Amino acid sequence: MKFPRLQRRTLALIAVIAPLMVLFVYVALRSGPLAPVAVTLGSVQSRAIAPALSGIGTVQARYLYKIGPTFAGRVQRLDVQVGDMVQAGQVLGEMDPVDLDDRLRAQQAAIKSAEAALRQAEARQSYAQTQHQRYGQLVAVRGTSEESYATKQQELAVADAALAAAREDASRLRADLQALRAQRGNLRLVSPVAGMVAARDADPGTTVVAGQAVVKLIDPASLWIDTRFDQITAQGLAAQLPAEVVLRSRRGDNLVGSVLRVEPLADAVTEETLAKIVFDAPVTPLPPVGELAEVTVRLPALPEAPTIPNAAIRFVDGQRGVWKLVSGKPQFAQVRLGRADLDGHVQVLDGLAVGDSIVVYSERALTARSRVHVVERIAGVAP
Repeated sequence: MKFPRLQRRTLALIAVIAPLMVLFVYVALRSGPLAPVAVTLGSVQSRAIAPALSGIGTVQARYLYKIGPTFAGRVQRLDVQVGDMVQAGQVLGEMDPVDLDDRLRAQQAAIKSAEAALRQAEARQSYAQTQHQRYGQLVAVRGTSEESYATKQQELAVADAALAAAREDASRLRADLQALRAQRGNLRLVSPVAGMVAARDADPGTTVVAGQAVVKLIDPASLWIDTRFDQITAQGLAAQLPAEVVLRSRRGDNLVGSVLRVEPLADAVTEETLAKIVFDAPVTPLPPVGELAEVTVRLPALPEAPTIPNAAIRFVDGQRGVWKLVSGKPQFAQVRLGRADLDGHVQVLDGLAVGDSIVVYSERALTARSRVHVVERIAGVAP
């Protein structure tokens, strides 16, 4: 049977287009937007986890000693450099005494003069007292007049007053001398503790005011980490908990420490809780103050509970949950989560049961109508 020429062309086109359409539908269903979403599965397991907190901190000195003069003056010498270790009582430097030594000599001369005046006042008082006693005896036997006796009484009172004034003046001058000697002693910059020189804020020849620091010392044994933790995850943070510290300059070295205290005042701007972390043993070599550190605080282990990987948690329409696989189809389940550890395990308080199959990773976002294809591993996703 022969077909018309037009029909033969139509049949030929159909024969070519039909396979292409079938191929297109196959490709669209297998690798196009209608293709199944590749997913990796996990299961809800019952396990005990050891939660931990991670925070960032800086190395700080618990005790910082600022050593300087008690009055304005000029730095005469400094015997230490930054980084030097010093002992308690060691002289670090000295201030220029200017005219203080001359004032000391003048004060000593004034004291000698006051002591001479005091001896004269004592002699006058002794003579006046003797005269008073003698005239008292004469009055008793009517050997002199009452007026003469009254005059001697007045002279004794004047001598007593002069002696008291001389003693007070000598005492004041001695006190002034002690103050000048103390002031002279304060010119020596002495270390109150054994520590390390952290800074030299002035050099010889510099004029400083009273209370200004010339040398700053830190106690190497008092270093701690001023650490910040997110308030959302800071539940359970308390003193005495063990901690691990990794300094920025020592990435492969884990230092052991513990929580000294949790600060009662939090940072309301950054919404962080502050804590002080101390080292269990002195750190050698000493890290610089201000260096960044990563701190991990280990919390007490929790009892067994349903646990899922943190990677399985999704947010759909503002609700937190996971995609369960029920009869081969994805089904979103809202969950209430508990604590988590640093290995990525999160406890589930409500919404899942042990043994439930859940989607851990998916090639793209899932919906309730998505078709899924279970694979061992998705390309580009860490196992």
